[in-house]
Amino acid sequence: MSNASSNASLIGQAAAAAAGAQQYPKGTLYVVATPIGNLADLSLRAVHLLGLVDAVACEDKRVTAGLLRHLGIAKPLIALHEHNEAEGAPAIVRRLAQGERVAYASDAGTPAVSDPGARLVAAVRAAGHRVLPLPGASSVSTALSAAGDVQGSGYRFVGFLPARAGERETALRALPPEETVLLFEAPHRIEALAAALAQMLPGRTVTLCRELTKQFESIDTMAAAALPAWLAGDAHRCRGEFVLVLHADPPPGPLPGRTPFRPRPNGPWPC
Repeated sequence: MSNASSNASLIGQAAAAAAGAQQYPKGTLYVVATPIGNLADLSLRAVHLLGLVDAVACEDKRVTAGLLRHLGIAKPLIALHEHNEAEGAPAIVRRLAQGERVAYASDAGTPAVSDPGARLVAAVRAAGHRVLPLPGASSVSTALSAAGDVQGSGYRFVGFLPARAGERETALRALPPEETVLLFEAPHRIEALAAALAQMLPGRTVTLCRELTKQFESIDTMAAAALPAWLAGDAHRCRGEFVLVLHADPPPGPLPGRTPFRPRPNGPWPC
């Protein structure tokens, strides 16, 4: 047995031991989060489930085939991406009606979070079938956990802003200052976004996450005004996929949890 086969067998055994006791009902769509860069981030429950289902619907068959090969799993693959999701969903519904278990996986991260999957889930639910999520890697929660935004009273996931400058500026003006905001950006547009942020929100703190979980991962926090010069300081800083966390602006007045100072009234201090 090759080392790859041996490793896949050990992973499968560990997954079965950890997740095999749970019930995995038939006629169910399983929404599976996959790694955003590091294969080791795939959960053992996801490994077990992928070995159990009758078919795997996926955003890109080449990407998912590579993941399954790494795990030593062979399953029928069904292409279901942003261009054919609405038309392809009925075929998945028919499989579920026949009692099959079907998994759905986008290329990286959690389906339906700036990835295909929402239309499929809606169609499956409308047909009366169950949808069960298998949580895992998400660039949104990964970036939030490393940003350390103590001012935010919640967060808003925006994803990719419009590519056109005017539409992008309109979207930036609409962002709430009191909320943490999550943006995605591609390498060929990161400099344009940085310039827009520096011009429109110069004082807002930004945590820029690049290539999360991958070998050349970087996480840096600075004022938006400093972003263009920081990117220009090293050509490598514009490479890869980006998640930007726009920290919430500090609220006016005293910091949360502190009682403002008030002069003592006439008379003795209370006991």
